[in-house]
Amino acid sequence: MSRIKTFNLPDLGEGLTEGEILAWLVKVGDTIELNQPIVEVETAKAAVEIPAKWAGQVQAIHHPEGTTVEVGTPIIAIDTDPGAGPLDPPSTTATPSGDLPTPSAASLAAVEVAPAEGMIEPGLIGGAAPGGRTAVLVGYGPRTTAAKRRPRKGAVPAQAVTAPATPAGVDHGVVVGDKPAVTSTIPAPQVHDRRGGASGGASGGVLAKPPVRKLAKDLGVDLGTLTGSGPLGSITREDVQQAASGASVVVAEPIAATTAPSFGADREQRIPVKGVRKLTAENMSRSAFTAPHVTEFLTVDVTRAMKALDRLRGRREWRDVRVSPLLLVAKAVLLAVQRHPMVNSTWAGDEIVVKEYVNLGIAAATERGLIVPNVKDAGRLSLRELADALTDLVQTAKSGRTSPAAMSGGTLTITNVGVFGVDTGTPILPPGESAILAFGAVREMPWVHKGKVKVRQVTTLGLSFDHRIIDGELGSKFLRDVGDFLTDPEAALLAWT
Repeated sequence: MSRIKTFNLPDLGEGLTEGEILAWLVKVGDTIELNQPIVEVETAKAAVEIPAKWAGQVQAIHHPEGTTVEVGTPIIAIDTDPGAGPLDPPSTTATPSGDLPTPSAASLAAVEVAPAEGMIEPGLIGGAAPGGRTAVLVGYGPRTTAAKRRPRKGAVPAQAVTAPATPAGVDHGVVVGDKPAVTSTIPAPQVHDRRGGASGGASGGVLAKPPVRKLAKDLGVDLGTLTGSGPLGSITREDVQQAASGASVVVAEPIAATTAPSFGADREQRIPVKGVRKLTAENMSRSAFTAPHVTEFLTVDVTRAMKALDRLRGRREWRDVRVSPLLLVAKAVLLAVQRHPMVNSTWAGDEIVVKEYVNLGIAAATERGLIVPNVKDAGRLSLRELADALTDLVQTAKSGRTSPAAMSGGTLTITNVGVFGVDTGTPILPPGESAILAFGAVREMPWVHKGKVKVRQVTTLGLSFDHRIIDGELGSKFLRDVGDFLTDPEAALLAWT
């Protein structure tokens, strides 16, 4: 049996079909252990580290960082018995075209791709699984397609490559069939003398903007003697100034010489849409044009809730716990769902699925885009457990380590736009959910309290819901209950629990 085994990109779950190699955590020649992380891959949902399938020594890495690879594509070769003797050393020198080196015949003969289904013990990765499928890390099985490589920056497309220029004065004989056609001679271009001007040329046909022409006129520079460095060979201010500085006569700079603003591609940035951002765009577009959205707003006095948080932070058993207003909002939503279960449901075509569990999603902005991980079965957690779960969820999201499983199965979402200083918003529903709550910034504002205008802490809530499931009455009652809890949490707990 061959020592060299090839590891294919596994199915990372949730029906994902490809991933981008962000970083290799090993290099050729490294000795690795079983289940040691070897590569970091970004999928449409998260960045994940993939563990080694075998222990041994890395013999080859098939795709560089930045490559998008289809599920089931070989990504690394591992020598599972490096102590058995030397192998042909893998070449790590890139070819002039930038492609990976071609393996030797001996290396190809030594490589063994993972056997077909049924040849590996059941339960192992890649082995037989119930239902006749191939067992992978998680998900639905690999795809056997080729990897797609992202174009290199600055690379010239094949069709854009032109033949080298022919030297001036060379005769070109064009052959048609077996008879040469008339031979023509390409004249040599005119030679310009910077000291004496162009030999027979004028600046009228030169490509330059009016301000550049004026600058050249002020500096006494003949545009016909210059070779432009700008777009399409146009002459720029720098070209004119460089020519003027090299002239024998020094001309003073003009008092005011402005350049017309450019609105071309040189002042535009193009960002590829991929990964988390691509998935978010697809989900939001599908949700916005599928579920009829309705949004309601409610402004409430949360002064008592903020004081309750301060008292909670002062308790000895809560001193090491992160306590934020989001914790009380999450608790308010969970209690309101108990009173109005239809809010926690999904539209399924000819039926509505009401869920007795709440996977509470928390929208989080990350460097890779917006993600919505969720706290599983949040309604069963105590307030302290909920606080710990929210802290862990946010920290994991900020570090970019949220797993695809943590972002699946959400039933109801909170988006905390208040952290950006925003009062509220009209959030779009995550696909499969029927309600999402926007929690705005808590501000000190004048508020009528006990018949007098006083400075109170106030926030605005925005609830978007699927009008196919939630009508105006149900949405309004749910939002009112969330507001009542935040207005007086102690009284709401006593009344509802």
